[in-house]
Amino acid sequence: MSDVNNIDMFKNDVRYRENIAHVETIPAKKASFKKVDNLNEKIVQYLDSKDVKLYKHQAETYEAIQRGEHVIITTPTASGKTLAFNLPIMETMIEDKDATALYIYPAKALSNDQLHVLENLEWELDINIKPRTYDGDTPRTEKRGIREKSRIVLTNPYQLHLILSWHHQWSRFYRNLRYIVIDESHYYKGVFGSNVAFLIKRLKRIANFYGSYPQFILSSATLANPLELANRLTGEEFVLVDDDTSPSGEKDFILYNPFKNYVRNKPYTQNSPSVHMETENIFLYMMLKEIQTLCFTVSRKTTELIAMWAKKDMTQIKGKLAHRIAAYRAGYQPQERREIEDGLKSGKYLGVTCTNALELGIDIGSLDAVIISGYPGTMISTWQQAGRAGRSNQKSLAVLIAFENQLDQYFMNNPKFFFDKPHENAIIDLTNPILQEAHLLCAAKELPLKRGEVEKYFGISQNVIDELVSRKDLFENHNGDFMYPFDDNPAMDHSLDQISSEEFKVMNNGHLLETMERSQVYREAHEGAILINKGDTYVVNSVNLSRGYVNVSKQVVDYHTMVLNKTETNIRKKLSKTKFGDLTIHFGELTVSEDYFKYKKMHFSKPIGTYPLDLPPLKFNTKGLWFTIPNNVKDTLESMFPNDEEVFAGGLHGAEHALIGLFPLHTMCDRFDIGGLSTNYHEDTQEATIFIYDGYEGGIGICEKAVDVFVDLLDSTIDLLNNCQCKKGCPSCIYSPKCGNDNKPLHKGATIYILEYMKKLISKDADVEEEIVVEKAIVEEADDFTQALELYEKGEYSTSKDLLNKILSVDKKNVEALTLMAKILYDQDQKDIALLFTKKALAVDKSNEMANELEVLLTNKPKEDSSQISSLDDVETLYEEAYDLYEQGDLSTASEILEKLLDFDDRNSEALALMGLIYYHSGFFPKAVEYYRKAIKINKNGEMVRELKMRVS
Repeated sequence: MSDVNNIDMFKNDVRYRENIAHVETIPAKKASFKKVDNLNEKIVQYLDSKDVKLYKHQAETYEAIQRGEHVIITTPTASGKTLAFNLPIMETMIEDKDATALYIYPAKALSNDQLHVLENLEWELDINIKPRTYDGDTPRTEKRGIREKSRIVLTNPYQLHLILSWHHQWSRFYRNLRYIVIDESHYYKGVFGSNVAFLIKRLKRIANFYGSYPQFILSSATLANPLELANRLTGEEFVLVDDDTSPSGEKDFILYNPFKNYVRNKPYTQNSPSVHMETENIFLYMMLKEIQTLCFTVSRKTTELIAMWAKKDMTQIKGKLAHRIAAYRAGYQPQERREIEDGLKSGKYLGVTCTNALELGIDIGSLDAVIISGYPGTMISTWQQAGRAGRSNQKSLAVLIAFENQLDQYFMNNPKFFFDKPHENAIIDLTNPILQEAHLLCAAKELPLKRGEVEKYFGISQNVIDELVSRKDLFENHNGDFMYPFDDNPAMDHSLDQISSEEFKVMNNGHLLETMERSQVYREAHEGAILINKGDTYVVNSVNLSRGYVNVSKQVVDYHTMVLNKTETNIRKKLSKTKFGDLTIHFGELTVSEDYFKYKKMHFSKPIGTYPLDLPPLKFNTKGLWFTIPNNVKDTLESMFPNDEEVFAGGLHGAEHALIGLFPLHTMCDRFDIGGLSTNYHEDTQEATIFIYDGYEGGIGICEKAVDVFVDLLDSTIDLLNNCQCKKGCPSCIYSPKCGNDNKPLHKGATIYILEYMKKLISKDADVEEEIVVEKAIVEEADDFTQALELYEKGEYSTSKDLLNKILSVDKKNVEALTLMAKILYDQDQKDIALLFTKKALAVDKSNEMANELEVLLTNKPKEDSSQISSLDDVETLYEEAYDLYEQGDLSTASEILEKLLDFDDRNSEALALMGLIYYHSGFFPKAVEYYRKAIKINKNGEMVRELKMRVS
């Protein structure tokens, strides 16, 4: 164990002190105690024999449980939460010889830890409870005995999900079920949390069937909405115990910024600080000072890299310490993880790099220091990780090392915000239709669903059941009950960790290395990718998408890989719009397609090669928000920055990145839980649009919450950009580490202008002191042209265009819709696209009065000669004419000429490429790509083909 001087030395060390942005010293705290009256005699004797006095929050928890109330206790790591609920449960076990309890933990390792605690209590209190873990590692020969004799069973949601349908084998246990303990309940958020909430509702239904109505006890880290989380997880009302009265030692929490004194002059600079190398240096420093350290990283790959580098470098510096370094992450085999956990407790390991797999309350003993390499995505995770150091009241150290991204740098520049901000809200979404259907099928397999139970237990409309019946996924029997009609277990097909149930096996010479889901394969284990497992590097040789296998071979390399993708988004259904002043934020259902088309080989941050990928796009339906930016902003920006290319597109792209980068400040999510798209023209809105969406099939509630806090999000984003010292944009403000377009185009000045423009819309005609009134309106289904016309006359162009698009999706030749769309686009100063719609309308009805008036307004040129092309000379002449018109900006007429040309000669690569460029500049990116693919097959080296290639790639 390290002494205090060694821990204090770091913040004063000349090698590191210049990069320290802030030191927050959290003072030591004394304990506060409370006595509980009327305790069972065995409990009193146990406390006396251990010389244990209950902290005040433990006593309050005990009393609430004694009163029969559902209780959630939210105090920090190592504050004695487990004892607070174990003792009253043991009291019930002593007084009721048949009573049972179910303990649910999010990870197997936690179950194993708590089993030893319960076994000790069983022995100390001399009671017969036979506590056992029941999970995938439990030997088959022991399972029957556990079901028939154990009074306390410890499991995890994954196992519970699979065994609920075998409840008749557990009838004794369920009949006497008094308590359900859900430990580390803050872990149940997002997809996993939403799945577990449905699982708990299934569990309650089965317990009620056997006549028991168990009491819920939840244990959690500190968070902003504990009562809401508890209610959404269980459907019950709770008592909250949240005042930590346990003692703690002094802790220095250091915000460490490798970029504090670094000014980036160019967006891509190879000599910028490396967070990973800085992390490794601090990690080595701690171990050389004999400071036992846990180093949290943001990804599996980084965990392995830092451990690998540290072992290699420690061999050169102090070889005897190299074997005391290890990596720990999900994907390792259970026995490997337990060996590392025990090694931390015994002191065998001095330094361990890990993902958030060690963030939970697994018993790893007392640590001196924690390094957090990169903000882990939520304040809850940050404090859970920092809480791993400082047990037993000794002085401890936590160091958060900032990445050069929006969120990390925001905290480095706003330490008061970091330390004063209340913890986030945990988001659980019970409206995802895929999750609803999956759990209803599971519930029907477990027990026939009676009419009314869907609403009672799950809060789901009967319409969902009716839909499942119509699809023959459920069967209604003669009693009116709904039954699962097949022999399989639907729980086997539905994963709690993801919405998709697809699983890929990563194989090396027939040996299973790890498993992952499809989107992770696309990002990390595509063909040619470098995969790191237990410090070893593997090259991905092949991916079998149909059979779910990834084949790798072990190979030593000095580079890693990064994948690039293109995204397309379409609006399926608008659900609501929220007005902040004159700024409208839309929310609805989206269809997203992600095309992973190439990857880069990287040596540290330097690209050393780019390679194509041939993967089918990932397509999913989700929910998201979007807003539009009018064309006059484009004109203003092009006047402000006359010498810069793609100013408007760069500003939109930068605004999308910056807003997404600060999402986790205001909604409890990881930045990788959300995706985005910006475009200077989108078919569904007919305007420049920014989309931000949940990165999960069906949506998971993140963007819906973000709509409510959008003003705060916009304010903090503007603040971030104004405080960033770079000139043209950098990873601290508008660059994104996961950008599928390789961070192109981006324009910092345009980004600031667009965000400030949005801010002005919000505050327009409103006093500074006046609270902004938010109007929220549900958009009703409509396909009536009359309503679209009324909306147009009111100036509500966006909603009018939504309705017109709906009409045209059914009837592409609806002349009224085509004409009104052209008129709206003309009023919005999008004249090229307005002319396209005008010509479509005239092609249907040459006598349409409004369309003829628009044509006169949009062009003074006479109609093009409609004579037939008869020779290649005519083709060349027409191509030159189309090119001249393209150069002059008359895209509509140029495209008409090219259509005529391509009808005669559809293999003219230059004409195909020029048509692609016209679509690109009109904002129809998929069409531009389509024409590029046609052109490149004919002639890779054509001038126009090369120019189009630069645009679309």
